[in-house]
Amino acid sequence: MPDSQPNNPLHGITLATIVEELEAHYGWDGLAERVDINCFKSDPSLKSSLKFLRKTPWARSKVEALYIATFCEPSKSSKPRKPNPWGER
Repeated sequence: MPDSQPNNPLHGITLATIVEELEAHYGWDGLAERVDINCFKSDPSLKSSLKFLRKTPWARSKVEALYIATFCEPSKSSKPRKPNPWGER
């Protein structure tokens, strides 16, 4: 059985990479606004965030969902629309 997961956008990306890239993109304050957890609000650090997220599945899910929405899903506004062959709108 192959070890690839083509439909999993997080396959091969570590939690540390996810948090680092989100922090670089939004900053700690921006992360705290988007994911309301104390590890992003009160004296945030990569180490404390990873410790909390590894123990708290609901928080990790929110952070992973933010990562997917930020870096994996194509923006609807930047995607050119294909013309409808039937002329309908």
